[in-house]
Amino acid sequence: MSGQSVLVVEDTQEIRELVVTVLRRAGMDVREATTGAECLAEVRREAPDVVVLDLGLPDADGTEVCRQLRAETDCYVLMLTARAEEVDLLIGLAVGADGYMSKPFSPRELVARVQTMLRRPRTVAVPEPRPALEDSVQRLADLEVDPDTREVRVDGAAVDLTRTEFDLLAALVSRPGRVLQRETLLREVWQTDWEGNLRLVEAHMSNLRRKLTAAGLNSPEIKTVRGVGYRLVA
Repeated sequence: MSGQSVLVVEDTQEIRELVVTVLRRAGMDVREATTGAECLAEVRREAPDVVVLDLGLPDADGTEVCRQLRAETDCYVLMLTARAEEVDLLIGLAVGADGYMSKPFSPRELVARVQTMLRRPRTVAVPEPRPALEDSVQRLADLEVDPDTREVRVDGAAVDLTRTEFDLLAALVSRPGRVLQRETLLREVWQTDWEGNLRLVEAHMSNLRRKLTAAGLNSPEIKTVRGVGYRLVA
C-alpha cells in the first residue's frame, strides 16, 4: 500500500463518486465502501492512511464505525456530515475523528484536508540509537511524555491517547507555562490555518483533559486562557 491510500465510505452514489474522483485526480490510491460493515472489512484487509467517513450510513452510525476504527487501526478519520447540530460533530470527535467537513463541501477543500492528513506521520518512527545518558523523556511532576515512543505516563501508569491528543500534549509539554494560542496548535498539530477547525482544537483538548484526569493526573494541569488558548502549569 502506498503512502497516499484513502478509503471513502459514503452510501450516496453521487457524493461517493465525486469524492473518489477528486482524490484520484490528486494522485491518491482510493478504495470505496458504502456501509460500515464494508468499511471495517476493507480496513482489516489492508489499512489505509485516511478514511473519509460519512456520519450517516445505512447500517451503522458513523461515530460507532469511527470508534471501531480507533480500536483497530491508526488511520486518520475525516468525517463527512449533513447534520449541523454541534452535538453530532462533537460526538464524532469524542470517538477519535481527526476532522470533519459539513455537506455540501468544496471538493478542493476536501482534497486539501486529506493531503494535510497524509503529510502527518501515521506510525511511530523507530528512534535512532543514542548515548546511554541521553534521555528525551519530558517530565513534569506526575506526567511523563516520550516523543520517541509517543508514550504518556501518569505516575508511572500508561495513558492511551490518540495521535492527535498526543501531539497536542507534546506541544504543551515542550513549552511549559507558556500560553499556546489555538491557532498555533491548529498549525502545529493539524498543519492548517483554516479557522473552521478551531473547534477541533477545543474538542480534542477536552478529550485529552478527560483522559489525563481519569488517569489521576493532578499536576501539571492544562489551563484554558479564555479567548486565547491553553497552557500547561504545575
